[in-house]
Amino acid sequence: MSEETQGFDDENPDVPSGATPDDAAETAESSEKEGPAAPAGDAAQTAGLTAQLDQVRTALGERTADLQRLQAEYQNYRRRVERDRVTVKEIATAALLTELLPVLDDIGRARDHGELVGGFKSVAESLETAAAKMGLQQFGKEGEPFDPTVHEALMHSYAPDVTETTCVAVLQPGYRIGERTIRPARVAVAEPQPGATPAAAKEEKQADEESGGPEEG
Repeated sequence: MSEETQGFDDENPDVPSGATPDDAAETAESSEKEGPAAPAGDAAQTAGLTAQLDQVRTALGERTADLQRLQAEYQNYRRRVERDRVTVKEIATAALLTELLPVLDDIGRARDHGELVGGFKSVAESLETAAAKMGLQQFGKEGEPFDPTVHEALMHSYAPDVTETTCVAVLQPGYRIGERTIRPARVAVAEPQPGATPAAAKEEKQADEESGGPEEG
């Protein structure tokens, strides 16, 4: 009996001497579940890698912000250059067409006097077409209300048949390119006659006189 007990103790040295075979089985099973203990060096290495990863993420965030800022600055630069390019083109076009306005005025006067004939007519029309393609627009008509922002009054008079300051003659047409006025229309204007009855009221008065006067209530 003593030899068998001694052999059992040798096979399970970690089991207390008074433990039963069931206690020995539980002790062995728990040892298998726990496994070997992690060395202390692995934890330190993991902490070091985590710190390096945080540094890399911080550096990446800073570089990304720098790149986004550079992209925004580049886009602003491109828009500014494009806007300046358009402005310079408009100024150059306006300067060129301004030099051609006296020629266009001569063509208009020749047309009004019936002198725009033959080859001169063809050349004149080609020049007007080219100017229109460059964006030149003519404005100014008789009978339109006077607008000091686009009209220049060279002559002034009074007229009983107008109810507001009106362009009664266009002495020189105006020209614009898009919204830019390169020359105002030079016109003769007429204002309502001081103390005169407006045209509408005058017509109504004449109608009342012809019908025998206004009806009495």
